[in-house]
Amino acid sequence: MKRIFLLVLLIVFNGIAQSSTLSLADSLYAVGNYTKAINAYASEGSISSGLQIARCYKAIGNFEKAMVQYENLVKDHPDLQMACFELGKLRFKVKDFNEARKLFTDLIATNNQNPEYFYYLGESFRELEQPASSLVAFKNAVRIDSMHLRSLFQLGKYFTIKQERDNALRYVDAGLRFYENDVSLINLKALIYYNDGQYEKAIPWFEQVLELGERKAYTYEKLGYSYYKNWDFDKAKKAYQTLIRKNETNSEAYFSLAEVYRKNKQLDSAAIFIKTAMDVKRPIFAQGYSALAGLARERKDLKKVLAYYTLAHKEMPTEPRHYFQICTVYDRLSENADKKLEHYENFIELYGKAQPYLSEIVVKRVSELKEQIHFEAD
Repeated sequence: MKRIFLLVLLIVFNGIAQSSTLSLADSLYAVGNYTKAINAYASEGSISSGLQIARCYKAIGNFEKAMVQYENLVKDHPDLQMACFELGKLRFKVKDFNEARKLFTDLIATNNQNPEYFYYLGESFRELEQPASSLVAFKNAVRIDSMHLRSLFQLGKYFTIKQERDNALRYVDAGLRFYENDVSLINLKALIYYNDGQYEKAIPWFEQVLELGERKAYTYEKLGYSYYKNWDFDKAKKAYQTLIRKNETNSEAYFSLAEVYRKNKQLDSAAIFIKTAMDVKRPIFAQGYSALAGLARERKDLKKVLAYYTLAHKEMPTEPRHYFQICTVYDRLSENADKKLEHYENFIELYGKAQPYLSEIVVKRVSELKEQIHFEAD
């Protein structure tokens, strides 16, 4: 009887010691003392402590040791889904997407009712550039959990890029019904309307993105353009001015602001911002000269139009549209049919059929001028 009592007492004390060791290890893990936690977990020796050791290695950034620990757990305990799942996510994190795909596929074979498994499988396929398989996985995640926001976002994003408006809206709206302030989904909805040319509908969604604290440059850029297309020039100016304050070397923002002023018939201000755009980024003279030519055309100053397009052509001689404009403006300014013909023939010699539509116009005009010259000679 005494021996039995001592044996029971030993078991009790051993259990208390193990519990104490595990509590100490958990406390060390909780406060981020991962190296000491690993030693404590190692002395405990259970499956859960083995899982915690892997997590400690992951937390300190030693992914190789973490993966070895996870792999040993998966090998010794094939039904331990948690170890397999965390290993799959770690494989994904280190960009070993094919191994991650295999692990998530194995998990789904074991349990096909977990939306997270399908989501990460979809992410793995997406990184492997297999969009069809990715879509199937994301749709399965949503089938299991209709409110799986990350899968809804990826589906919405895919159809937004493909410019399939209705499909994109279906998934984005499903996510917003569950969480109306999800910035990623709100931004996606703005882009859906923007890409579809529905700028008026895009505006409130871009505005909401800003209200929620997401103030990225591209949001101001697209919101500014949406205001511009909606003839709200004051708000467009403010959006582009904010964009410029974020980056004063953003030449495209100056060009866009100049276009707003041009559309609003403030041509002097437009010219100032075009020249500023040219100053902040020197290699884009051709674009600047072309824009200045457009302003001169609105002022009906054809000589300046010709001068600016000539400068644009010198800066970018490979661009056929600049030389085409030289031909057409010279055609209006000059009375000399031979010189006009020379310009158009130069266009054909320089650019051939690089621009079929422009070449068709040029060839037709060459024929007309040759006929005119022939009759004048007679």
